Amino acid sequence: MCGIIGIFNNEDAAQLAALGLFAEQHRGQESCGMAVTDGNTITLRKRMGLVKEVFRQEKLEQLQGHIAIGHVRYPTRGSSTQFNSQPHVVETLSGPSYALSSNGDIVNYQELRKHLESLGVYFGSTNDGELLLKFIVYHVEKERMPITGAIRELMKHVKGAYSTVLTTKTKMYFFRDPYGFRPMSYGELSDGTMAVASESVALDILKPNWVKEVPPAGIVTVSDKGLHITENNANDYRSIEHNRHCIFEHIYFSRPDSFNFGQNVYKVRMKIGSLLARDDADLQADVVVPVPDSSNFIALGYSRESGIPFQLGLIRNHYVGRTFIKPQQTVRDESVSQKFNVLPNFYEGKRVILVDDSIVRGTTLHKIVHLLKEAGASEVHLRIGSPMVKYSCYYGIDTPDPQKLIANQKSLEEIREYTGADTLKYLSLEQLSKSVHHPEDYCSACFDGHYPVK
Repeated sequence: MCGIIGIFNNEDAAQLAALGLFAEQHRGQESCGMAVTDGNTITLRKRMGLVKEVFRQEKLEQLQGHIAIGHVRYPTRGSSTQFNSQPHVVETLSGPSYALSSNGDIVNYQELRKHLESLGVYFGSTNDGELLLKFIVYHVEKERMPITGAIRELMKHVKGAYSTVLTTKTKMYFFRDPYGFRPMSYGELSDGTMAVASESVALDILKPNWVKEVPPAGIVTVSDKGLHITENNANDYRSIEHNRHCIFEHIYFSRPDSFNFGQNVYKVRMKIGSLLARDDADLQADVVVPVPDSSNFIALGYSRESGIPFQLGLIRNHYVGRTFIKPQQTVRDESVSQKFNVLPNFYEGKRVILVDDSIVRGTTLHKIVHLLKEAGASEVHLRIGSPMVKYSCYYGIDTPDPQKLIANQKSLEEIREYTGADTLKYLSLEQLSKSVHHPEDYCSACFDGHYPVK
């Protein structure tokens, strides 16, 4: 999971891109970068670290131009190095001519890379964003295809998830994979500036006049002549009829104030909580407490449905990153104790319904349940706003090894014992399907193993 931004036709493009990236910082906290062009030169800056660290004002002032694309990253494909950070840039004889940022993951990366290498294409990283860029540039420069034609060719051969923004010195292109795995929205500001981002919240801060979602397999070209949308038939590029949006964007990844896949994220989470509570009609408890922050609205939905009071009984340190997406288990373990603290003198004798969005590895909840009981909770009933995560994701989430998924190693009762909860319930896949408008358009491979792309 990463976040992208693109700004076209604004002399302060780098400033606006930095604002958008900051709004998407939750999507990646390992590295960030930006490529900016003034029509003659593409200037690149990317570093390990957070947006506020990498793009201080004096650095932004060095990035002059009217087109900017940017990226925040957490690692899925490729190690945690600056070489694998994005955007990626390709130089031609006239200097840097193409730059690209992408969110997602490519299933057939190795196959395509070997093919391109056999054609003489050089790779400087192990990141799939570079592969997308090199694929397009090869077909433009060597096969003499127009860029939109090269993107169409990419859609025929590249398997996986990609919501991508590409810039040349004078034009910006953004496109989305045929399944629409990852969100992508674009809009126009009152001064004619065009902006595109992974999440609508990155556009909201720029105050657009309107916002639309890029359709699956859609290609949008932005130039000084305006906006041109190529709405390809997604079914020409995929094996099944329906979209396959990532349901975890609603459950966990996206900010609750985003509008993804045609729905308000916070409303989906409220619905999930309501469905959880309906299955708990006989449960007696004193308080509903979320594991902040992604579970806040799930817990609020549970509270409203059940009538049990909602309380922010866990306080999160917002200066610690999201533990789910930490690249190393040791860092995840250390982050838990740094990240959460209980309200003092609150839990004594209380029966607590503790709500979290998911259990992936189980480490975090194991520690939190014990934290609540040490604080005096008499009972802790754990409720999870997603089904059991049993299968790896290959479309942009860092769960490559099924052996690291606790639901693959333990039964429901064993997970309950491991966490220390008095009771444990997950949302069922059937219940989850009721939380969204068009359940047939969502990917549930991490729950049921039915992969749309292999």
